Amino acid sequence: MTWNPVTGCTKVSPGCKYCYAETLAGRLQAMGVHGYENGFAVSLIPERLELPKRRKTPTIWFVNSMSDLFHDKVPFAYVDKVMATITTTPQHIYQILTKRPKVMAKYFAGRSVPNNAWLGVTVEDRRYGTPRIAPLRSIRAPIRFLSVEPLLEDVGALDLESIHWVIVGGESGTKARPMAPEWARNIRDQCARNNVPFFFKQWGAHGVDGQRRAKGRNGRLLDGVVHDAMPELC
Repeated sequence: MTWNPVTGCTKVSPGCKYCYAETLAGRLQAMGVHGYENGFAVSLIPERLELPKRRKTPTIWFVNSMSDLFHDKVPFAYVDKVMATITTTPQHIYQILTKRPKVMAKYFAGRSVPNNAWLGVTVEDRRYGTPRIAPLRSIRAPIRFLSVEPLLEDVGALDLESIHWVIVGGESGTKARPMAPEWARNIRDQCARNNVPFFFKQWGAHGVDGQRRAKGRNGRLLDGVVHDAMPELC
């Protein structure tokens, strides 16, 4: 499930170019949905802070699918409230993904990561994505993961030391950029050599041959195999 105590964001790298959340926020604003009155401008939604507490069934929550918890317009005092909810709901697992790992590292420099919080960074290319791995590695977290989605180029050799999970996926949407199979294979093979669980999420709008197809037709087979490994903690 998704949990959005913050909505809105700003672009920081090529992976943001065709942001699905920005497009969706515009639609939700037009529909008058609460939380999107300001469109995709960063907005704190404190009434959503308690939402996970109402669910007793153990659940994996993706935090801020419509934002970035470590955006510079989100005060650390507010992040503290998000972490308080995470800490008081140990039955759940929370996946927190950011493109701002230096801010995340600064936040956790004086705080402990909750035992049920997984921290990850987006790694879409070499220039912007791969440098995010080092700040992530500096944080003591039970699970550190890489979301290599949308994969925009061959990211080369990755330093997977102290990384517990890698997700790879292509881009979706009408303007999606294709992902070459060899880029995904490179990461898959590195994960295999380093005993890191590998999850191939999707091809996105383009198939293995680079051709666009109808929605839902490209699937998530990589060389005929479903790769859906998860960290052991799950």
